[in-house]
Amino acid sequence: MIKGHGGNIYEMAKTLRCSPWDILDMSSNVSPLGMPPGLKVTLEKRWGEITSLPEVDNESLRVSFAASMGLEANQVVAGNGTTEFIYMIPKALKVKQVLIVGPTYSDYADACRAFGIEPIFCLAREEADFQPGLDEISSRLADVDTVFICNPNNPTGQLIPGQSLKLFIETYPGVRFVVDESYLPFVPNWEAESLASVAAENLIVLQSFSKIFAVPGLRLGFLIATPEIINTFGPFKQPWTVNRLAQIAGSFLVTQSAFVWEVAKFVQKERKTFLGYLEGVNSLCPFPSYVHYILFKLKGTLTAPELFRLMAEHKILIRDCSNFHGLSDRFVRIALKTSEANKRCSDMLKKVL
Repeated sequence: MIKGHGGNIYEMAKTLRCSPWDILDMSSNVSPLGMPPGLKVTLEKRWGEITSLPEVDNESLRVSFAASMGLEANQVVAGNGTTEFIYMIPKALKVKQVLIVGPTYSDYADACRAFGIEPIFCLAREEADFQPGLDEISSRLADVDTVFICNPNNPTGQLIPGQSLKLFIETYPGVRFVVDESYLPFVPNWEAESLASVAAENLIVLQSFSKIFAVPGLRLGFLIATPEIINTFGPFKQPWTVNRLAQIAGSFLVTQSAFVWEVAKFVQKERKTFLGYLEGVNSLCPFPSYVHYILFKLKGTLTAPELFRLMAEHKILIRDCSNFHGLSDRFVRIALKTSEANKRCSDMLKKVL
């Protein structure tokens, strides 16, 4: 279940016999600008609060997050990352048959299988640059009660426009849609693409602070839905799954909209620069991306595991996408970091290729 995720600098450090912090991790798709200024100071000032239990229902955090999104607190649940909700959904909602729009994040399928549900897949096509086709998804909805869509998608970086997705979901009121927007804040004007404010009885939206604010170790995510759907999760939600430091961090991070905008601007600029560095490397073919990570296909004889190993020998970690359902050992994903790190990575890619 946990094998094969990106960002495992600890395992790689053991293999290379070095410190984890000596590794340039281009496999982990967190914000290239790191944490927002002021977060560390905020947590240091309130460090002593870990001597008491956190708020059992995350009320303060839910209220502040909901207000930042123009929602009511009873439309939001806070959790230990979106992963908590992904694994809660099959049981809480009595899911029977799932369609997963892929190739995508493996935890959707893992969560279903944990509860005895074998999902079916609607795989976007390489010749369409892995842009999901709503008509094709529509053709696969017979006997399906739940659909998982990551938007923008991981690892392909493709985005279904929010308005198109909204109209599509409204067309199928008998099907429940789980839309994971964990990477949407990396898109400029992302609020216009978000479905968070769509109060549909067949829609659940997931959002994460882990990626955009570079705090995956804090584990902080949100589920947004109608109050009726929220109530169905009540019996399955464990108390205190959000620790006190994560609650404090979350209430600070909801005020950081300007920082989110800076990240999105940086990503748009740096993605063009990074791809420019790799022009002429014919064995590495990029796919279009709306976000800060880029899916590449390898041409020639070199495979993704081999390129992963060659880069790791130079303490640079990229994402081998061989284990994504719908991809092969010809695909890798690279997540942007600082300008200096991106230049170092591109230089090494050109050298080993």
